[in-house]
Amino acid sequence: MKRKPQSKPEPVVSPEILEGAKRALSTDRIKPPGKCVVCSAETAPGSTEQLCWVCRRLKISAWRDVEQTMPAQE
Repeated sequence: MKRKPQSKPEPVVSPEILEGAKRALSTDRIKPPGKCVVCSAETAPGSTEQLCWVCRRLKISAWRDVEQTMPAQE
Protein backbone atom coordinates (compact mmCIF):
# COMPACT_ATOMS: atom_id res chain seq x y z
CA MET A 1 0.00 0.00 0.00
CA LYS A 2 1.39 3.39 -0.99
CA ARG A 3 0.69 6.71 0.65
CA LYS A 4 -0.56 9.67 -1.28
CA PRO A 5 2.06 12.34 -1.83
CA GLN A 6 1.34 15.20 0.55
CA SER A 7 0.85 18.59 -0.95
CA LYS A 8 2.58 21.54 0.67
CA PRO A 9 0.23 23.33 3.04
CA GLU A 10 -0.45 26.99 2.36
CA PRO A 11 1.01 29.30 5.00
CA VAL A 12 -1.53 30.80 7.37
CA VAL A 13 0.48 33.98 7.87
CA SER A 14 1.93 35.83 4.91
CA PRO A 15 5.74 35.73 4.65
CA GLU A 16 5.96 39.55 4.92
CA ILE A 17 4.17 39.59 8.27
CA LEU A 18 6.25 36.67 9.52
CA GLU A 19 9.50 38.40 8.56
CA GLY A 20 8.39 41.63 10.28
CA ALA A 21 7.59 39.71 13.46
CA LYS A 22 11.00 38.02 13.42
CA ARG A 23 12.73 41.40 13.06
CA ALA A 24 10.68 42.86 15.92
CA LEU A 25 11.62 39.92 18.14
CA SER A 26 15.31 40.31 17.43
CA THR A 27 15.27 43.92 18.70
CA ASP A 28 13.44 42.92 21.90
CA ARG A 29 16.13 40.54 23.09
CA ILE A 30 17.53 41.15 26.55
CA LYS A 31 21.11 42.27 26.59
CA PRO A 32 23.50 40.02 28.49
CA PRO A 33 23.92 40.97 32.14
CA GLY A 34 26.88 43.11 33.08
CA LYS A 35 29.31 42.80 35.93
CA CYS A 36 28.75 44.06 39.46
CA VAL A 37 30.86 47.15 40.18
CA VAL A 38 31.68 45.85 43.67
CA CYS A 39 32.44 42.14 43.30
CA SER A 40 32.39 41.54 39.50
CA ALA A 41 29.59 38.97 39.73
CA GLU A 42 26.69 38.90 37.28
CA THR A 43 24.33 41.85 37.86
CA ALA A 44 20.84 41.30 39.20
CA PRO A 45 18.05 41.30 36.62
CA GLY A 46 16.43 44.70 36.43
CA SER A 47 19.17 46.34 38.48
CA THR A 48 19.89 49.87 37.31
CA GLU A 49 22.73 50.25 39.81
CA GLN A 50 25.02 47.63 38.23
CA LEU A 51 25.07 45.57 41.42
CA CYS A 52 24.67 41.83 41.90
CA TRP A 53 21.82 40.70 44.13
CA VAL A 54 24.11 40.16 47.14
CA CYS A 55 25.70 43.60 46.98
CA ARG A 56 22.29 45.16 46.38
CA ARG A 57 20.87 43.49 49.52
CA LEU A 58 23.92 44.58 51.54
CA LYS A 59 23.44 48.16 50.35
CA ILE A 60 19.74 48.14 51.31
CA SER A 61 20.45 46.66 54.75
CA ALA A 62 23.22 49.23 55.32
CA TRP A 63 20.75 52.02 54.55
CA ARG A 64 18.35 50.56 57.11
CA ASP A 65 21.09 50.39 59.74
CA VAL A 66 22.05 54.02 59.13
CA GLU A 67 18.43 55.16 59.38
CA GLN A 68 18.02 53.37 62.72
CA THR A 69 21.20 54.76 64.27
CA MET A 70 20.76 58.37 63.10
CA PRO A 71 18.03 59.37 65.65
CA ALA A 72 20.12 57.95 68.52
CA GLN A 73 23.03 60.28 67.74
CA GLU A 74 21.00 63.49 67.77
